[in-house]
Amino acid sequence: MRLTPTELDRLTIFTAAELARRSRARGWRLNHPEALALICDEMHAAARGGASYEEVVVVGRSVLTEDDVLDGVPELIGTVKLECLFGDGARVLYVERPIGPRAGARP
Repeated sequence: MRLTPTELDRLTIFTAAELARRSRARGWRLNHPEALALICDEMHAAARGGASYEEVVVVGRSVLTEDDVLDGVPELIGTVKLECLFGDGARVLYVERPIGPRAGARP
């Protein structure tokens, strides 16, 4: 099987996201690569599932909160820039500050 560079990137994101899901299932807070991979994987899945550009951005912002990640990770992931495949072709999405505040935190 031969994979394109885009397909290899997608597979890497998926694999890292699965590792992140396993870490979360164990009750561990996610590190930077795990958090970023999980956000990107959920965005890819939403786009593939037929969500609109705006809906995929909302998904990107709703995956994780500060409670889910190690200290300092929200600051490391300031902007997520991701190319997703939609029904009408590939588009680049930008999500600013995708990791939400801690539960019960004031906005």
